[in-house]
Amino acid sequence: MSDHARLTAPMLSSPRCGAKIRSGGACRAPAVRGKTRCRMHGGAPGSGPPSGNRNARKHGLFTRDAIAERKQVQALLGEARRMLREMK
Repeated sequence: MSDHARLTAPMLSSPRCGAKIRSGGACRAPAVRGKTRCRMHGGAPGSGPPSGNRNARKHGLFTRDAIAERKQVQALLGEARRMLREMK
């Protein structure tokens, strides 16, 4: 019997990652000790979102001011179109 079969038993019996992969199946990598995900799916130290959620910063396109400004522009364009139709 080879040493390989004896050395892989702990790896095969370890808990698996609970993440869903792109093809729809489950990730078959072992979970990081004390976590439910493997090192590639968020179990590694330092993984996860940054503190303060800096990734959610707004670009300003859907702020109240921008939406109100677009509505004013649309209203002005509507008035201009009406005036042009009346002039014909």
